[in-house]
Amino acid sequence: MGSVYRARDLHFPNVVKLVAVKEMINTAPDLLVRQTIVQNFEREANMLATLNHPSIPRIYDYFTQDDRSYLVLEFIHGKDLEAVISDTNGFLPEDQVVSWAIQLCDVLSYLHSHKPDPVIFRDMKPSNVMINHNGDVVLVDFGIAKTFQSGQKGTMIGTEGYSPPEQYRGEAGPLADIYSLGATLHHAITRRDPRLEPPFSFAERPVRRINPNVSNEFEAVINVALQYNPSDRFPNADAMKEALMNVARKTGTLSKIASALPAAASGTGIKPLWTFKCEDEIRGTPTLHQGTLLIGCYDNNLYALNAADGQFQWKYATEGGIVSRPLVYDNNVIFGSEDKRLHVIGLRAGKVVWTYYTDGKIYSSPRIADGHIFFGSEDQDLHAVNVNSGRSIWKYSTDGPIYSTPLIANEMIFFGNEAGGLYAIDFRGSQKWRFQAKRAITSSPVYSGQAIYFSSVDGNLYALDAANGWPIWKFRLGKASISTVAVADNLLFVGAADGFIYCVDARTAKEVWRFRTENQVSSSPYVYKDSVYCGSVDGCMYCLEYRTGRLRWKFETKAAITGSPVVFDDIVYFGSTDHHVYALFA
Repeated sequence: MGSVYRARDLHFPNVVKLVAVKEMINTAPDLLVRQTIVQNFEREANMLATLNHPSIPRIYDYFTQDDRSYLVLEFIHGKDLEAVISDTNGFLPEDQVVSWAIQLCDVLSYLHSHKPDPVIFRDMKPSNVMINHNGDVVLVDFGIAKTFQSGQKGTMIGTEGYSPPEQYRGEAGPLADIYSLGATLHHAITRRDPRLEPPFSFAERPVRRINPNVSNEFEAVINVALQYNPSDRFPNADAMKEALMNVARKTGTLSKIASALPAAASGTGIKPLWTFKCEDEIRGTPTLHQGTLLIGCYDNNLYALNAADGQFQWKYATEGGIVSRPLVYDNNVIFGSEDKRLHVIGLRAGKVVWTYYTDGKIYSSPRIADGHIFFGSEDQDLHAVNVNSGRSIWKYSTDGPIYSTPLIANEMIFFGNEAGGLYAIDFRGSQKWRFQAKRAITSSPVYSGQAIYFSSVDGNLYALDAANGWPIWKFRLGKASISTVAVADNLLFVGAADGFIYCVDARTAKEVWRFRTENQVSSSPYVYKDSVYCGSVDGCMYCLEYRTGRLRWKFETKAAITGSPVVFDDIVYFGSTDHHVYALFA
């Protein structure tokens, strides 16, 4: 009925962006049948548009032309599991199959708990499981997937050998996908194709009789999934995933599974949308404003670039390196420099409006509230400056340099200093409370759910009550951290000098996952859609699935990345100490 093509998206003429185009040919002679086929095709498109999971291809577009309908989907670099099985000499390693099984349980759990209606895949089989270039699974072909309503019957649909008994009767619920996953795993670990065997005859082909290298524990999981009666199977995908995790723990393969996925993704072949070369290291974070990218450099210049193509617009020279992240306000750009000045310049041409002098280098990034600019300086003061005149309103003195960027929340200003203090002051410069860490607080505090979160060089991630500064909890990182926390869905993301990017549950202070890079992580993570982006001193920008920490891709520059990325409209922007600014597809 159709084909799937590899195609190039010409909306991006300067780069090669590949997509998959799924074509369905509608040759039904009956007009009503043709309309039904098109409606079903559109149903698949609309269903995919509501799904957001790293193991499900993203949909970009769909359309119908004459008697053919098309879906434009994310292109998956890799091959399907059926091809992997047939191309492998001997049996696949158990730890590899268990790893894929855990990921498939994860995506089934997502589908079965989808709101407002659960989604039943109904056609789990090796040819519908892609193994991408990272070694991760991606579920493809949602053509017969459907939303689930309890008690509703339908036409027998699926693939013989993989479909459970109830699906032959037109009854396909979540437990049907559990059975089909069991059949897929049986095929993967034994290389025995169930389509060539009598239906429901897996008990006659015990896994370990065919492949004695399989553990008793893994065979038991497959057997439970393949039970004839749905009530005898795992009650849901999460229960099956937990059983598989226990297999990995008992057999000692859990550490292999955890480390195998990132290693498989080292060669991604990602090409930048554009790059721009400066004259020295870029250590700070860019700002994007209405199509213009603003970024400071250690060649003492602030650059303005066209965000679409990286073309130079203008630059503004200071007398010191620039790490401070620019702030755009009322068509002006505001930033600090190592020349001990706060600079305010025009956005359009980069001409000076006014400057404000301090007694120390400025690494802190400015924040605006109540007509004032707030920022810290190496002179140990937090400065409040009138945004229009550039006149000092007040200075709040501390006992250490202030590299932390102020947080404005609840009509309060929160910031850390290099003596380990976390301060809360009001807009008049009066202290409300102070919390003392054991070492410097270089990171910038963030506010979420009535709590203030920040990391410290003392190796802890802290949560404080924003109202009074009382500690709620602290989480021990492996080493010091100057990384600012990112927050999404009650998850906290932060980097540390031990080379890990951590994900911590904000409610329980429990580690959810950690991802190892090859050097310390000074960059602050950035969350966009379902991914977290973070650079490392190893020179790589990492894109991780934020729920699981699975590596989606990494891009290698030629030197350390200490600044943080910014993502907008599916493009990630960042600078590197290799002197370049990069723009990549997110």
